[in-house]
Amino acid sequence: MSYHTIIVVGRLGRDPEMRYTPSGKAVTTFSVATDRRGQDANGQPTKETIWFRVTVWDKQAETCNNYLSKGKMVLVEGRMAPDPKTGGPRVWQRQDGTSSASYEIVASTVRFLSPKSEGGYASGEEVSDLPEQDDEIPF
Repeated sequence: MSYHTIIVVGRLGRDPEMRYTPSGKAVTTFSVATDRRGQDANGQPTKETIWFRVTVWDKQAETCNNYLSKGKMVLVEGRMAPDPKTGGPRVWQRQDGTSSASYEIVASTVRFLSPKSEGGYASGEEVSDLPEQDDEIPF
């Protein structure tokens, strides 16, 4: 048996979007940006941003949709979901012609990290349930 999990901490890049599957299950998606700062060989500051697309199911999806918004800080734990066509991240061309990739995560836990003073649910509050994977995402 093998197993993998991924944990990312970052800020929402846009407001969550919630939909319902034909069987009535709630599914919410949102994007999370993670930043890594450092220096190049010349000592100049560098910043690397990686975007993750997060999918959340059922009650957790409803809670995320109700309490998260663009700019909020979250911790997401879940599993990577590869592109069914390539087995890796979803790759596309930006308008300027450069390549970009989207890393997909199916969340098992979403922890809200923004303080209540910023409209957060509760600092450090964890919302978790194990999603069922029988339904396809309707978008």
